[in-house]
Amino acid sequence: MNFIFLGPPGAGKGTLAKQAAQVYGIPHISTGDIFRENIKNQTELGKKVDAIIKSGGLVSDDITCELVKDRLSKPDTKNGYILDGFPRTIPQAEALESFAKIDAAVNFDIADEAVVERLGGRVCCKECGQMFHVKFNPPKQAGKCDKCGGELYTRDDDKTESIQNRLVVYRKSTAPLIDFYKNKGNLVDIDARPAPEAILAEFEKKFPKK
Repeated sequence: MNFIFLGPPGAGKGTLAKQAAQVYGIPHISTGDIFRENIKNQTELGKKVDAIIKSGGLVSDDITCELVKDRLSKPDTKNGYILDGFPRTIPQAEALESFAKIDAAVNFDIADEAVVERLGGRVCCKECGQMFHVKFNPPKQAGKCDKCGGELYTRDDDKTESIQNRLVVYRKSTAPLIDFYKNKGNLVDIDARPAPEAILAEFEKKFPKK
C-alpha cells in the first residue's frame, strides 16, 4: 500500500513510519532524506537544492515534487511506501496526484496540549546528547545525565513558545490536507496519544498485511 503520514510535530509519525516500514517491508521516505541523498550524490536536482539551502532559501514545490517523483520511481517502492513530510501543502498534494496513487492518508491525531506536554518535557545532555523526558523518561537525578553525569537542558526547539509556534505553522499550512484527503475518501485517523507499540498495533489492525 502507498501511505501518506500526516500529523503535527510531536505526534510520533516519524517513529511509527520507521516501525511500519519494517513490518510491511516498504520504504519510509522523508523529503529530508531525499534532499540529503541527492545532495550527497550530486545529482542535477541535488545541486539545485544544495544551492538553495546554502543561500537560506526554501526549496520550491516544483523541485520538491520532482525529487519525490524520482524517488517513487525506484524499484524498492513497487510494493508500496510511506511518505513522511510530503505533501505539506495542497499544491503539493495536487501535484502528487499527477504521478502517484495514494491508498491512505493516515492522520495521527493528537491535541496541541498533548504535543506541548510531550515535547516540552524533553531535556538533553549538554555533554553526550542523551535525551530524557521529565515525565515519561526522567533521569535518576534531576538535571543530571544518567549516562555521563552531564548537565541537562531544554533545547530552544523544545521550549513551550517554540512548540506553539510550530503548531501554528502546522495548523495553518499542513492541516488543510486533512480535509483534502477526507474529501477524497481515503483519510484514516489514528489516535497518536498512546505508546508507540499501541499505535503500531492499531495501525496493523486498520491495515492488515496482504
